[in-house]
Amino acid sequence: MCGIYGGFWQRATDVSSECLKETQKLLHHRGPDDNGVICYPLSKGAIVLGHTRLSIIDLSPAGHQPMVDAGNRFSIVFNGEIYNYRELRKELRELGHEFHGDSDTEVLLHCWAEWGEQSLPRLVGMFAFAVFDHRTEKLTLVRDAFGIKPLFFMSTKDRLVFASSIEAIKQLQNGQLSFNAQRAFDYLVYKVQDTGVNTFAHGVNHIPPAHLLHYEPHKNESLEVQRWWNPSIQQDNSLSYSDAAEKLRSLFLESIKLHLRSDVALGVALSGGLDSSAIACCMRHLQPDMEIHTFSFIAKNSPFSEEPWIDLVNQQIQGIPHQVVVNEGDLLNDIDHLIQVQGEPFCTTSIYAQYRVFKAASEAGIKVVLEGQGGDELLAGYDGYQGQRMRSLFEQGQWQEMRRFSNNWSQWPGRKHLSPWRAFIGQMLPNSLFRLAQPFVGIKALPEWIDRNQLSKLSIATHGMRQARSTHARGRRVIETLRDAIGDGGLPSLLRYGDRNAMAFSIENRVPFLTVPLAEFLFSLPENYLIDVQGATKSVFRAAMRGIVPDKILDRRDKIGFETPMGEWVGQLVQQIADELHTENGATLWDKNILQDHLSKTNQNISTFTSQDWRLVNFILWKKALIDSRSHATFR
Repeated sequence: MCGIYGGFWQRATDVSSECLKETQKLLHHRGPDDNGVICYPLSKGAIVLGHTRLSIIDLSPAGHQPMVDAGNRFSIVFNGEIYNYRELRKELRELGHEFHGDSDTEVLLHCWAEWGEQSLPRLVGMFAFAVFDHRTEKLTLVRDAFGIKPLFFMSTKDRLVFASSIEAIKQLQNGQLSFNAQRAFDYLVYKVQDTGVNTFAHGVNHIPPAHLLHYEPHKNESLEVQRWWNPSIQQDNSLSYSDAAEKLRSLFLESIKLHLRSDVALGVALSGGLDSSAIACCMRHLQPDMEIHTFSFIAKNSPFSEEPWIDLVNQQIQGIPHQVVVNEGDLLNDIDHLIQVQGEPFCTTSIYAQYRVFKAASEAGIKVVLEGQGGDELLAGYDGYQGQRMRSLFEQGQWQEMRRFSNNWSQWPGRKHLSPWRAFIGQMLPNSLFRLAQPFVGIKALPEWIDRNQLSKLSIATHGMRQARSTHARGRRVIETLRDAIGDGGLPSLLRYGDRNAMAFSIENRVPFLTVPLAEFLFSLPENYLIDVQGATKSVFRAAMRGIVPDKILDRRDKIGFETPMGEWVGQLVQQIADELHTENGATLWDKNILQDHLSKTNQNISTFTSQDWRLVNFILWKKALIDSRSHATFR
């Protein structure tokens, strides 16, 4: 796991060694073990490739980057891990390739030399890399299928820069950034983030999941990201439910086996839910004598506590538990670092709980942590996508099944009887009527502190974003939504949180649910294999894990995750923000006086603090740290 940076400068004199040194410092936390940078002069301008290394596989100097192939045609800087690198290396050797070390970076470089873009679907892993072809003078930026690793870029008339963080992009640009007003509005009002190519910083884009970007300095062409993987959602009826469970068990165990490859100590982030529990139990199933450290957030004296379930799993696997308890005032002490770590605003304080979990892993000497992100998006978790499931049944003409599913689904804890029907109606409404019906499906009007005049001046689109639905996905609406979620829905945000929190403490976080083979298999299954008629989510996965995961975990009917007592943590912070608004300068989206009044009232009765209030506080802190500040502070 590493940090990468670089780009093309039309005038080689515009990129200074001091600028590159400062950029390297900003990415040091992502790769504290080694660093390197190479500047390649071109006929016009220069290409720079820079790298900071966190050594996980092949700790020797043979893994140093930037890395150049034996023929001096390709140079690469790579952030991530290729878990099946041994199998790929064996195949490449049979094709005549020679290797000088044991790093996955060298394997990736040979893969690109042999197969180019066609190598990408072969890779089981997480990656963001930049590869420069010296013969054609083409720079290619690539991001993995799920966007597990970050890759940002910014293009102006005389340069293109890329990096693993927005802060590093700012440094490479030698200037200030402004905030993206549309992105800010969508986040503050509708909780939208990490979608498309745009970031919260105007002009700074990211390579979306499963996309790449070609850049040829000598060609005057517009930049356009290209998709390299788009999974099919066509249903495969060849497997019975029990056969599908058996195959899923095999695929998941194989993924865990590959994700255990490491030359340093591993641990697991254990929440007590099905996904993380399955990872921990499969680790023990595969490695009976392995020392397994677990790291868990415990909400003491709270109805949100997962402690009994965490204890159950630790007993099952004979794990070495590490419990994280957050006290009042801790968030206030860490908030500046957390904002800097994340690089962009985030939606809930549960991100702080995860931050503390990775901090505990670092303090215990663990350098690799496996976590369960992606399980919900591949297996139809959460509340089971009830609206989409109802629509699928409707499109298949299964009206009696709709009634049966709705009744059974609503019997689960925390679910309301009419929710499936309301969600179904929301699914079926055309966009024009959906906007009118937003208050009835839980989408509220604009908050009082939004400055309507400013929205007009900035030409902000104020209607809620809605995912387009394909006519080719009839009867497959759950699977269609899951496919959207892994690329442009909720998953990119969750992966961003995990990557930034882990790398803040120089830890590699691995997500074994997220492999191309697993995704393609699960997206081919009938929907009732994922959400059964009783309303149970992840049905086929629960069946696949019988005998490995305790039955009490598999039969759980609730879901909590990293829930936190948000309001209790942020009282002092709300008042601090209200006070600081007096000195705020520059364009905003809010009426300062109304916002100050709102925050003051909220602080007087912190029980009224909402997730939208958190987003507002978070955005103001982020804007102050990254946009308004001229400094380029390094991570502490």
